[in-house]
Amino acid sequence: MKKAESGERLSPDQARHLWDLDLLALGRAADAVRRRLNPNREVTYVIDRNINYTNVCISGCRFCAFFRPPGDPEGYVLEREELEEKLRELKDHGGSGVLLQGGLNPQLPLDYYESLLRRISASGLAVHGFSPPEIKFLSRHSGLGLEDLLTRLIAAGLRSIPGGGGEILVDRVRREISPNKGGSREWLAVMAAAHRLGLKTTATMMFGHLETREDRLEHLFKIRGLQDETGGFVSFIPWTYQPGGTALGGEAAGAVEYLRTLAVSRLVLDNVPHLQVSWVTQGPKVAQVALNFGADDFGSTMLEENVVAATGVGFRLGRTEIAALIRQTGYEPRVRDHRYELTVDS
Repeated sequence: MKKAESGERLSPDQARHLWDLDLLALGRAADAVRRRLNPNREVTYVIDRNINYTNVCISGCRFCAFFRPPGDPEGYVLEREELEEKLRELKDHGGSGVLLQGGLNPQLPLDYYESLLRRISASGLAVHGFSPPEIKFLSRHSGLGLEDLLTRLIAAGLRSIPGGGGEILVDRVRREISPNKGGSREWLAVMAAAHRLGLKTTATMMFGHLETREDRLEHLFKIRGLQDETGGFVSFIPWTYQPGGTALGGEAAGAVEYLRTLAVSRLVLDNVPHLQVSWVTQGPKVAQVALNFGADDFGSTMLEENVVAATGVGFRLGRTEIAALIRQTGYEPRVRDHRYELTVDS
């Protein structure tokens, strides 16, 4: 642990021993790494909203309560008027960009995505959009290679890519929870292609379902390995599986397991600059504690969030509340964009 605190790289075997450490000692070590990587007494956040352009999806992930299969009467594709109203509302709140994600909808052609990007960009908002499974699906659906597809999406207005669809980057687990979403190599290949084209991306990990702690470490080391090659990940966001309304069921991981996993993530990912809390799944108080367990970013105001909400978890925080929560922990809140660049509104 002292090696990680001082900047020395942990091996997989050394990382395995982190799970056995006292929780508070683990938190102190992760906090030391956070202070080394981000020495300013600042915690960042972004003003945005999640826009889900469609809930129609052929993936059928067992952990998802949001999707609807093709032909379902509750399936939708967002109408232009509704999109523009969402964009106007976000701009009124001082937002800088949109987190744009949806299902793997076989009815939507490439020009739909390009038109969507152009409309959002024309409003003056940046697009942080399309998870790797969406991009891989669109690549197959359009017949374009990954880099050709991404080049077209960038030309239409794509600025950065969220890390959704990572779940656990262990194929044994992925076959159980999301058998139609693609393997870990595909997720990593999309991110590598994006990084080669200059796109910044985030990475996520959804844990607390069928995976083991060893699986979580494999996920972390795959992220670290690609980051060594490309340097394109700006942030890592671990969050806990929420079982409400899902086919997978089970129990949600508690705050202690969340904080332990967060701290281990900070100690392993020595080359990823930022670590984000998950107040959407853990609530504001645990998120405040997480700022002492390696995290330096409070995520998003999430003017709109539908996927986690579909499981019955309903935490909501506005800009004023997030800033107050950050100040209560002794840090100064700073507003950023999706590429983790501070905005003039900071």
